[in-house]
Amino acid sequence: MQETVIPAAGAPFPTLLYVLIPLLPFLGFLINGLLNKKLSGTVAGAISSLMVLGSFLISVTLFWEFLHPSAQWLAPGATAHQAYTVKLFDWISVGTMQIPFTYQIDQLSLVMLLLVTGVGFLIHVYSIGYMHHDENVGKFFAFLNLFVFSMLVLVMGANFVILFIGWEGVGLCSYLLIGFWNKETPNNNAAKKAFIINRVGDLGFLLGIFLIYLTFDSVQYGEVFHKASTLQVGTGVVTAITLLLFVGAMGKSAQLPLYTWLPDAMAGPTPVSALIHAATMVTAGIYMVLRSNVLFTLAPDTLHVVAWIGGITALFAATIGLAQNDIKKVLAYSTVSQLGYMFLALGVMGYSTSLFHVLTHAFFKALMFLGAGSVIHAMSNEQDIRRMGGLRKALPITFLTFFIGCLAISGIPPFSGFFSKDEILEHAFQHNKILWGMGLLTAFLTAFYMFRLLFLTFFGEFRGTEEQKHHLHESPASMTLPLIILAVLAAVGGFMGAPMFVGKHYLADYLAPLFTYSRALNPEAFASELDHGTELMLIGLSVAAGVLGIIFAYVQYVSRRVRPAEDDAQRSAPESLVYHKYYIDELYDGIFVRPVMSLSKGLYRYVEQGIIDPIVNGFGRVTLGGGQLLRYVQTGYVGLYLILMVVGIVLILALNVFQF
Repeated sequence: MQETVIPAAGAPFPTLLYVLIPLLPFLGFLINGLLNKKLSGTVAGAISSLMVLGSFLISVTLFWEFLHPSAQWLAPGATAHQAYTVKLFDWISVGTMQIPFTYQIDQLSLVMLLLVTGVGFLIHVYSIGYMHHDENVGKFFAFLNLFVFSMLVLVMGANFVILFIGWEGVGLCSYLLIGFWNKETPNNNAAKKAFIINRVGDLGFLLGIFLIYLTFDSVQYGEVFHKASTLQVGTGVVTAITLLLFVGAMGKSAQLPLYTWLPDAMAGPTPVSALIHAATMVTAGIYMVLRSNVLFTLAPDTLHVVAWIGGITALFAATIGLAQNDIKKVLAYSTVSQLGYMFLALGVMGYSTSLFHVLTHAFFKALMFLGAGSVIHAMSNEQDIRRMGGLRKALPITFLTFFIGCLAISGIPPFSGFFSKDEILEHAFQHNKILWGMGLLTAFLTAFYMFRLLFLTFFGEFRGTEEQKHHLHESPASMTLPLIILAVLAAVGGFMGAPMFVGKHYLADYLAPLFTYSRALNPEAFASELDHGTELMLIGLSVAAGVLGIIFAYVQYVSRRVRPAEDDAQRSAPESLVYHKYYIDELYDGIFVRPVMSLSKGLYRYVEQGIIDPIVNGFGRVTLGGGQLLRYVQTGYVGLYLILMVVGIVLILALNVFQF
C-alpha cells in the first residue's frame, strides 16, 4: 500500500457527492440563519440535524467503498485502500504557485469525517431538547451547522491552505457559540479570550505554512510529504516548520501555555461545550500533527517538545481538576488533560494510538458533557456540584450513562478509555520512564476527580433548594437517546484496538498506510514491542491507578461524606494554589493584558488625541477656512464673475510676460 494519492479520475463517486458532505451543513446554516425568526425551535433543530445526518450517511458510504472498493474505479496500478483526491476547481494561480481546491479521501480523513458527523449529529439531536426554550434557537442551530461545515472543510482539504481555512472557520464559530448568550459580559469575555489566544497559535501555524511553501514549493500534502521523505532526519528547516505547526496545535488543542481559553469556553451552551471538546475544534491540532506525521518524524527534537508539553499539560490540568466545583469546569480541565495524553502519544510516535484516544475520548467526553447538560437542565441551570447530590434516583438514565463515561475515562476495562490510555502509557514507557510516570499519576488523578464529580452529583443527600428538588426530572428522549448511544460507544468502542480480545488491532492496521514514509524514515520506532510480561505489568499498574483513584474518591465523598469548601473558606497554601488554578489567568493578566491595555490607553491619550487628532482636525479646519473664504467670491453676480475672469487673464498674461 502506498501513501501517494492517486488522481481524481480514481474517485468512485461523482464530485457532487464529495461536495455535499460539507455543503449540507452549510445549507443548514443558510436556511436557519435566513429564517431565524420564522422557524420554530423544533423545525430549526430538525433541519440542522438532518443536514448533518446526510453528511454522516455519505461519509459512511465513502468509508464502506474505501474498505470494499469496486474494481472498476481503481486507477491503473492502484490497489484497494489507497488514498485519492477529488479536484473541485483551480483556485489560486499566481506565477508558479498553483493551489487547486482539492479534497483528499484517505484513512485519516474518513475516520475524522465519521467522527465529526456522527458525534455532531447526536449533539444536534440533543440540542433540540436542550435549547428549545431559547429565544434565538434558530441562530444557535445555524452557528452549530457552520461549525460542522468548517470542521469538515478542515479534515477534507488536500493541502495546508484549505486546512487553514477550516482551521480559521472553527475558530470563528467557537467565538460565536461561546459568546452565544451575549447579554452577559463574562460570556463575551470568554469568547474574546478564545478568539485572541487562538490567533496567537494561528500565527505560528501560518508562518509554518509559509515556510513549507518556501521549502517544498508546494502546499499539497502529497507533494510536500513525498519531497520531505527524501530529506535526512534532523534537517533544521523541517524542525523549524514542525515547531511552528505545533504552536498552532498548542492554541487550537489547548496545550500549555495556550490552554486557558478552553475552561472559559464553558460559558457557551452545554451542547457547544460537547461539540468543541469532543469531536471538532480541540481535535484539529491532533489531526494536523497526524496529517503531517512525515515532517514530525523528520524532526525528533520537535517530537521531544511535543511529548514533554503533552505530558506536563496532562498532569497539570489533572491537578486543577481536583478542586473545581463547577460540573462543566471539571470536564473542561479533564479535556485539557486528555488532550495532553494525545500529544504525549504523538511525541513518542504513537501516531495511531493518538487517533485511537481521539476516538474513544470523543465518545466518553461527549457523553459526559451531554450528561452534565442533562443534570444542569434538571437542576434549573445550577452548575455547582456542591448544590447537587442524590440525583441518581431522579435521573436514572443520566446517572447510568454518566457512570459509564467515568469508567471509560478512568481506564477501567473493558471500557473504551482503558485500551487507548493503556497504549499511550506503553509507548511512553518505551520512550521515557519519567513521561510514563507522569502519565500513570495523571491516570490516578483522573479517576479520582471524575468519581469525585460523580459521587458529589449523584450520591448522598440532595443539597439544592426545595424548588429545585420539586422540579427534578429526567430529560426528554431527544436528550437521553444520544446519551444512550454514546454510552454504548464509550463501553465497546475500545475493541477497535484490542488485539488481546479480538486478535487484531483493527484501527492500527487500517491507519498503517498513513505512516508509510514515517516507517521508512524510522523503522525502529514502529517495530519496537514490549515483552508480554512487561506489557501485563504496565496494564496492571494502569488499571490499579484507576481503581485506587475511584476507591479514594469513594472513601472521601461517600463514606466520609466530605463536602468541598465554599469559595470564601480558608484554605491551606497548596490547596489554595490548586483551587485558584495556579493563578495562571492572573499571571497572564499581569504580564500581557494590563500592560497592553495601559499601552493602548497611553497611545490613545497621547498619540491619538495629542498628535493625530490635532493634525487631522487641523487639515479639516484649513479646508473649512478655505471654503469660507471662497464663499465670498461665489456671490451669484455675473458681472463679478466677468471681472474676476478678466483679472485672471491679466494675471496669466503678466506671468507669461514676466517669464520672458
